[in-house]
Amino acid sequence: MTDAEQKRAAKEFAEYWRGKGYEKGESQKFWLSLLRDILGVEYPERFISFEDQVHLDHTSFIDGYIDATKVLIEQKGLGKDLRKGIKQSDGSVLSPFQQAKRYSADLPYSKRPRWIVTCNFEQFLIYDMEKPTGEPESIMLSELPREYYRLKFLTDTGSDSLRREMEISIAAGDIIGRIYDAFLKQYANPDDAETLKSLNVLCVRLVFCLYAEDAGIFGGRMMFHDYLADFETRHMRTALIELFKILDTKPENRDPYGDEKLNAFPYVNGGLFSDESVIIPRITEEIRELILTHASADFDWSEISPTIFGAVFESTLNPETRRGGGMHYTSIENIHKVIDPLFLDDLTAELEDIKRESVIKTREKRLDAFCGKLSTLGFLDPACGSGNFLTETYLSLRRLENEALKIKTNQITMLDDVVIRVSIGQFYGIEINDFAVTVAKTALWIAESQMLKETEDIIHASLDFLPLKSYANIVEGNALRLDWEAVAPKYKLSYIMGNPPFVGYSLQTKGQKADILSVYIDEKGKPYKSAGKIDYVAGWYFKAASLIKGTKIRAAFVSTNSITQGEQVAGVWKPLYERFGIHIDFAHRTFRWDSEANIKAHVHCVIVGFSCGAGIEQGRLYENDRVQLVDNINAYLMDAPDIFINTRSKPISNVPEMAKGSIPVDNGNFFITKEEYPEFIKIEPTAKKYIKKFYGAREFLHNEER
Repeated sequence: MTDAEQKRAAKEFAEYWRGKGYEKGESQKFWLSLLRDILGVEYPERFISFEDQVHLDHTSFIDGYIDATKVLIEQKGLGKDLRKGIKQSDGSVLSPFQQAKRYSADLPYSKRPRWIVTCNFEQFLIYDMEKPTGEPESIMLSELPREYYRLKFLTDTGSDSLRREMEISIAAGDIIGRIYDAFLKQYANPDDAETLKSLNVLCVRLVFCLYAEDAGIFGGRMMFHDYLADFETRHMRTALIELFKILDTKPENRDPYGDEKLNAFPYVNGGLFSDESVIIPRITEEIRELILTHASADFDWSEISPTIFGAVFESTLNPETRRGGGMHYTSIENIHKVIDPLFLDDLTAELEDIKRESVIKTREKRLDAFCGKLSTLGFLDPACGSGNFLTETYLSLRRLENEALKIKTNQITMLDDVVIRVSIGQFYGIEINDFAVTVAKTALWIAESQMLKETEDIIHASLDFLPLKSYANIVEGNALRLDWEAVAPKYKLSYIMGNPPFVGYSLQTKGQKADILSVYIDEKGKPYKSAGKIDYVAGWYFKAASLIKGTKIRAAFVSTNSITQGEQVAGVWKPLYERFGIHIDFAHRTFRWDSEANIKAHVHCVIVGFSCGAGIEQGRLYENDRVQLVDNINAYLMDAPDIFINTRSKPISNVPEMAKGSIPVDNGNFFITKEEYPEFIKIEPTAKKYIKKFYGAREFLHNEER
C-alpha cells in the first residue's frame, strides 16, 4: 500500500469506529480490520490469534497475540480507563498493562512479547518491553489518519525478527550451558579429554533432538519430551542410549517387536548418532528437570538462528571461552559485510532483473537458469569455526531459490516440477577444533530444515528432510598445513571467505610462527624475509591467493587492520601482488568488529575482497556505511596506485641512526614509582629536573602515571 492509500484507509477506519467498542463482541473485528485495511496484511486471521489460553492459578485468555512480531494485546471496552486498576477474578486489582504483564510472565520464553498494547477502541497505549518501566506511547483513534505509521511495529517482522532470533539463540546457548554443567558433575573424570569429548557430542545430540521435535522433523511435537517423560529418572540414561541407537538404525533393520514409541522415531543418518563410544553418565533429578522442562516444554527451538546459535553453542561448551566470559558470535550484520559485496549483491540484482521480465516463458526459462546457477556455486571457509559464514551463506542462497520458486508456483501445475537445487554439499570448511566441526555440520542441518519448511509453505506440499545427507565437506585440521584443494577442488569452488584467527606477530606461539614460515615461501621454497613479522591471518591470504591464481574464484577475509598499516603492508601484500597478481576488488576500511560476547572485545578490523588477474572494472571502498566507487584499491586500502613503502635501515637525512627508539631495555632500573618519587626528591632535590614522566601505550590509554 502507498502512504496515500494507508492514510485514506486510516481515516475511514477512525470514522467507522468512532463511538463504537464492545469488548466481547467487537474486539476481533476491530483488530482484523486495522491489520487488513491500514497495515496491508493480506490474511489477518492467520497473522493474529485471539483468546489464547494462559494458565495462572486459573485459566485466562489473551485478547490478542501476534506471534510474528511478538505483540500481546489487552483489549478493553469503550470508555474504560487504560491506566486504572480493574478487579480480577482472583480479587486482585490490576491495570490492563499489569494484567498483560502477568500473562507474559507465564508464557514460554520464546513467546514472551516485545510489545504490549492496551486499547479501549479510542486510545492505544504502547509499551516497549525493552523499557518495561518507561512511559507508554499514546495514540488516539482520532489521530490515526496522520499517525498510522506509528503502528507499523505491529507488522514489522524485519529488524524485530532478527533481534528475536538473537535473543532466542543466546537463551538456547544458556540452557545448553546449564545442561552441560549438570552432566559434567556426574562424570567420574570430569577433566579427562575423552570425558569432555563425550559430553560435547552428547550435547550436540540433545540439541538436535530438541530442535527436531519442535520443528516437526521427528513427526510429532513434544515427541522427544514424551518419550523420555515415560521413564523414571534412574532409567532415563538407558532410555537415551536406546533412542540414540534407534535414530542411527534404518527402519528395515529395527526389531519389529521393539518398543512402539521408539520405532516411531525416524532414521536420522548423517553420522550424528553413529559413535557408540560416547559415554552418557548417570542422570539426576536436576538433569531431568533441565531437559524435560527448561529445554523441551518451556522452549521453542524451531525459532533459533542456526547462524548465531552454532557459534553461541560452540563457545558455550568451549572451556576457554567459558572461562573468558562466555558466549560470543559474529553478528549476521558483520557476516553480510563480507558476503554481500563478494557475491550476494550481484545475485540479488540478477533475480530482481529476472522478476522484471514481462514475457512469462522467458522469465520461467531465466528462473530455471538462475536456480541452476545457484546450485553450481561452491564456497570454502578455511577457518570456519562453528560454521556461521557457511550457514548464513546457505540460508541466503536458499532464500533466493525460494523467491524464484515463489514466482514459479503461479505458473506450474505439477508439484513434481519443484526441485530444490541448492545443497549443503556445496559448502566446504576447515576447522582446527573437532567439536566446532560437529557444531558446524549440525548448524547446516538445522538451516537446511528451516529453509525446507519455508519451501513447503511456498509450494503447499510436504518435503522429506530425513534421513540427513552425510557430507564430509567440513574437515578437522590446521588450515595452514592442509592442502585446501584436497578439501575443496578448484573446479568446484567459486568463493573463499571467512574470519581467520587474529594473532599479532609478537603474540604468536612457536607453532603459529612455524605455520606462517611454512606458508610464506618464495619460488625457491624459502620463507620471505618479512614472514617472521606479519600477523597470523596473513597465512590465509597467501594460501587463498596461491589457490585462486589462474581461476575466476574470488575471496574475502575479515582481518585485523594491522596488515593494511605500516611496515606489515609490504611484508604481507608485496609477495601476493608479485607472485599471484592479486587485485583488491572491494574493502571495508577500519571499523570496530563487535563479537557480541557477554564481555565485549572490540577489535578494529578491515575486510578485504580480492581475486587474481584483471579483477573488476571499479573497486568498492566502504567506510562508515558509505561506499565509494574507485579505480584502484591498494594494499593500504586507499584509492591510489599500488605502491609499497619498505622499511628503511638507514635514515634519509644526515642524522644518527635510531636503533630502538625509546623502548626501555634496562630491566626496570631506570623507573621510579609514584610512591618512591617524593622520598627520593627529598633526599636528592637537585635530581628533580632529570626525572620525567614516562608514557607508554598503557599509560596513554589508561591515564596512568609512571
